[in-house]
Amino acid sequence: MEIALVLSLLVLAIVLFATEKLSVEIVTLLLLIVLASARVITPEEAFAGFSSDFIIIIASVFIISAALEETGILDFTIVRMAELAKKSRGLMLFTIMFITGLVSAFMNNTTVTAMFITPLVGLSKRINVNASKLLMPLAYAAILGGTCTLIGTSTNIAVSGYIAKAGLDPIGMFEITGIGLVIFIVGIIYMMTIGQRMLPDNSDQELTEEYKLQKYLTEIIVMKDSPLVGQLVFASDLTALHFRILNIIRYNENFLPDFRTRIEEKDVLLVEGDLDNLMKVKETKGIEIMADVILEKDLQTESIRLAELMIPRQSNLINKTVKEVNFLQRFGLVVIAISRHGETLRSKIGSISLQLGDILLVQGAAERLNQLRSSSNVALLDEFEPLLFKKRKGSLVITVFLLAILLGTTKILPLSIAFLMAAIACIVFRCISTEKAYGAIDWRLLILIGGMTAFGTAMENSGAADLLAKGIVDIMGPIGKMAVLAGFVVLTVILTQPMSNAAAALVIVPVALRAAIELQSDPRTFAIAIMLSASISLVTPFEPACILVYSPGKYRFMDFIKIGSPLTLLLLAVILLLVPVFWPL
Repeated sequence: MEIALVLSLLVLAIVLFATEKLSVEIVTLLLLIVLASARVITPEEAFAGFSSDFIIIIASVFIISAALEETGILDFTIVRMAELAKKSRGLMLFTIMFITGLVSAFMNNTTVTAMFITPLVGLSKRINVNASKLLMPLAYAAILGGTCTLIGTSTNIAVSGYIAKAGLDPIGMFEITGIGLVIFIVGIIYMMTIGQRMLPDNSDQELTEEYKLQKYLTEIIVMKDSPLVGQLVFASDLTALHFRILNIIRYNENFLPDFRTRIEEKDVLLVEGDLDNLMKVKETKGIEIMADVILEKDLQTESIRLAELMIPRQSNLINKTVKEVNFLQRFGLVVIAISRHGETLRSKIGSISLQLGDILLVQGAAERLNQLRSSSNVALLDEFEPLLFKKRKGSLVITVFLLAILLGTTKILPLSIAFLMAAIACIVFRCISTEKAYGAIDWRLLILIGGMTAFGTAMENSGAADLLAKGIVDIMGPIGKMAVLAGFVVLTVILTQPMSNAAAALVIVPVALRAAIELQSDPRTFAIAIMLSASISLVTPFEPACILVYSPGKYRFMDFIKIGSPLTLLLLAVILLLVPVFWPL
């Protein structure tokens, strides 16, 4: 009975993770509630993952990463990349991937990708190279760079914590560096040769053309006898017909309306709406519709600008609608359209739930846009303006980070204590504020990892891990141990499509450990192979780092399949060949 419950919950979790009907942290907590209520796991086991030292390591790395960004070190690096671009585009691409991978070896790959996207989009405009030629290599380098050290990805830390709980030796800080470097180098060579040729060359367009706004924008002149006169902009007859008033030109002054603005005689209204409703508007007494084509210059003045904002991973806008966050009042900007995975959303903007990687086309005052450059909730995709390089504080962050690695690696201090010490030092010495430190932590990821660790315990307690392991060994065992290992590695890659990398690894590892014992093999070999395979699944853009570059790079879904599938197969071969060499079966 317990086995059936656990396996049913696993299937349900995969479906919910894939459909995103509920956020991943809510799904994870619901799983824990059901498992604890059914007494498959005790309350102590349900929440043991949240009190594990690897949760402290992950949270500390998030804070240190944010401190590095706050000091301007990464922006300083991007400026140096721009200088390289003048010498050689190939050298610039290699440098981008190498530096990204190097940084990602010690930081969360999604965080690294988010840090570099805005500067690289600005850099691409400066050197006249389309962003599509840079952003996918950026995401892949960040993902593969994370395979080089224990703290390179949260998946590595989570798997290490799980096998330690199972009574095995935890993974050392640089234990996987050898094979990780091979994976990373293979990825760079592939992207600079085969991958570079397949990368799309998506040219930049005017924003009105890119979002196809010309078909949806109209200028309306309000005449003296119009019933619109005196109506509130956001409660007018036009609003009832699902038109949105974006700009008002009054006495030759172009301005953005707010909730107190009333329509006046002779106003020129720039409105957006479905052309099917245009005939109804034409029949309205007291207005005149301009026939001219609306161009980007009509939406921008010296003080009002169009811009694109990206929703990063740490944003608290995720899973909230534009209306719920009071976007206009909060940011002083009007959301005109939203680009999601290559699709432009225009209808009922206020009710659209924002997701990771969404690109918002907004209009607003230039000074309000400039204020967003330091926001953690949205990233401004604009001309790159590097932060002031705070050399002293930047050097301090790097020093305490390296010291933490040294103390943790030599086991003078436990890794969790060493990294917590470094994170606190960043706050104490004001390299980052307490508020920004808390904001930098991806709490959803911590809940996911802590909860899925408990789910792994449920797999063991219920006997589901034993049942699945025996079934896999019975099917693949006659072919050999390598066949069983290959089966687990491929299954992990498949599961990372609907689930996060960490969740997929934590589901497979308990089963793999049982299978290894059944085969009289080293369980750590299986665990490390699964951990690495969870980090090289590049077939689809479902990996958060890839989601972040999807819209800014104007990629299509097939671009990732075409470029990522051969690379994933190549890296799978590397793992299956080298893991048994570094960790004999």
